[in-house]
Amino acid sequence: MKASSISTIRETIQHLPKEALIDLCQKLMKFRKENKELLHYILFESTDEILFIMNLKGEIDELFGTVNTHSIFFAKKTIRKILRDINKHCKFSGRPSTQIELLLHFCKRMHALPLQWHDSKVMINLYRSQLNKIEKGLLTLHEDLQYDYRQQIDELNFVAN
Repeated sequence: MKASSISTIRETIQHLPKEALIDLCQKLMKFRKENKELLHYILFESTDEILFIMNLKGEIDELFGTVNTHSIFFAKKTIRKILRDINKHCKFSGRPSTQIELLLHFCKRMHALPLQWHDSKVMINLYRSQLNKIEKGLLTLHEDLQYDYRQQIDELNFVAN
């Protein structure tokens, strides 16, 4: 089965009655957890991005509390899971400042782990790739915001070397 284009779907949705749109949204929520999370973000959290970021930072802190610091192998699995969750929420938001805030928090928390991750090439590459994502997102922001974030990034770059 071939999927229709976005423009075709958009035209069709515009002609649907309100009840049909509600049913459609309910069906979307049932099939994937990510669809439900996206609708939750759009309906309840998109109006207050600062609160959204603060809540996600709290979740990130909780997840970092579950990292197995005795084994780099298990720590790596948990850290990648945290990163997948961050990337999913950044995709929901679509704002570069949200991505930068969350990735900066991730890097700070990763640095604070009582784990010798500096000995693992995979973990170092993961950390550096997040710093590179932050750098790319930084280029899309206003100069004043760039300066504010640049100081935090320089601290994290110093740690990575």
